[in-house]
Amino acid sequence: MTNLSRSLIIGSSVLALAACGPESIGSPGSNGDINIGDIITNPTPAPTPAPTPTGSVAAADCPTLPGTSDVLVDSGTISGPEGEWRVCTLPSLFSASTTLPYQAGTLYRMSGRVDVGVDDGPTVDNSDNVTGTLVELIIEPGVILYGEANFSGASYMVVNRGSKIFADGTAARPIIWTGEDDITGNATSTTSGLWGGLVLLGRAPVADCFAGGINQTDQTKCEMRVEGIANNIPFFGGDTPTDSSGSVTYNQIRYSGYTLDLGGELQSLTLGGVGSGTNLDYIQSYNSSDDGTEFFGGHVNMKHFVAVGAEDDSIDVDSGVQANLQHVVVVQRDNVGDRALESDSPPDDKGTGTTIPNALPRSKTTISNFSFWATGTNDAAESRGASDITLANGVIYKPSSANGVCVDDNDNIGGGRGAEQILYSVLLDCATNSDTDEAIAAGSGNTEGTNTLSDKYINGATEQTYTPVYDVSSLSSFFDTGLTYIGAVPTPAAGVTPWTRGWTCDSTTVSFGSGLSCQALPVYN
Repeated sequence: MTNLSRSLIIGSSVLALAACGPESIGSPGSNGDINIGDIITNPTPAPTPAPTPTGSVAAADCPTLPGTSDVLVDSGTISGPEGEWRVCTLPSLFSASTTLPYQAGTLYRMSGRVDVGVDDGPTVDNSDNVTGTLVELIIEPGVILYGEANFSGASYMVVNRGSKIFADGTAARPIIWTGEDDITGNATSTTSGLWGGLVLLGRAPVADCFAGGINQTDQTKCEMRVEGIANNIPFFGGDTPTDSSGSVTYNQIRYSGYTLDLGGELQSLTLGGVGSGTNLDYIQSYNSSDDGTEFFGGHVNMKHFVAVGAEDDSIDVDSGVQANLQHVVVVQRDNVGDRALESDSPPDDKGTGTTIPNALPRSKTTISNFSFWATGTNDAAESRGASDITLANGVIYKPSSANGVCVDDNDNIGGGRGAEQILYSVLLDCATNSDTDEAIAAGSGNTEGTNTLSDKYINGATEQTYTPVYDVSSLSSFFDTGLTYIGAVPTPAAGVTPWTRGWTCDSTTVSFGSGLSCQALPVYN
């Protein structure tokens, strides 16, 4: 399909280039860049003269949602640099399973909070007497959703405990979540906080019990509530580590993150009690005003995650999460943002002296094959409480011009508190301290030196020939094995496209060579 990076679509010129083969041709950036993809080598003969599209043409009306009485409200049209779009406002509640279809010239608007189902309680068998209904929302590839500006950022989607979302885009047609200023062409390279974000809630264990205290004998009675939501606050948590909230793949989440009340914020992707049965793969967070993603408890597995320009932490893990991440790119804006990784556990995890921490589960995060370009305002990675961190086969870059060090444990390691902070086969290109030295000593194969990353994320010679000494499969079968390099993105071999390219958007912070600016929308023929 033909992709457009601001307002031009190639019509007849595609035929002239057909002999060049199916490779994509394009240049990153905004305002006038052209990207030509999926060229058909034997096209159907075009009429003479061939029509030349001028951009997005608004659909005549909104589609009907199948299988439900819920309706999309036709809210007229909206214009932007790509053309005109039909605006279809989502219902405030998806009460039954349905599909949000791709329709050319159509945008789906969130006007305030949108719920997928209602909270169905911490147990699958409803022994808690909650009478929710399982709702499955399917979002087709190429769909674009945005938060309405009139709600001052407080538009967001919540997939409630017991319901599921299947937002599965493709490399050629990612699903895009954004704010209204992006639609109208008013977003800039520093824009953020236009809308809330995507919130997934599940029944996996959490540690910060809303009712107070710590309940280790019956985890279904340890529940949490979503921070930042003031009214009808949804719960999450339970005792089903393998719980599924559905699938989110090939998604861009732009300009999100919003403070709904003091100390409570939404991120690009907020995960509360999400279980390992949830499929999270190929997700980009761009310019979140808070975190790129935050995990509140749960048993979370995620691959191919890209966080660009987060203004707080790129990855924030806490509340007893058991998290595995692999193939992770973090690129901070210079002197903007807090940490690339922040890990917390409940206060009771700290313990004193030789006291064994008694708040369980304790947060435990393992990240392999990562590249942290940490040019923000604080340490590259930090743990608090008594959270456990294992970083393997990765690169941390923290320039001397930026504040902070590689790793800070806030004096929570040792002292009988039981926490672990371990590095295996990590290249550390940053200032170190005693905390970093302890983490280095706890593992093996680590080196303090100079990175050779190109474009802030692609392996150079040092990373590509750095042989990992640690087999992450010993930690979990989730991890890809047999990789002979460190870092997130290997040096591209001839004819091999980096996994970051094509489904992501490009910005002044970092370009992935996708040909679509983060200040532009794709238009498909």
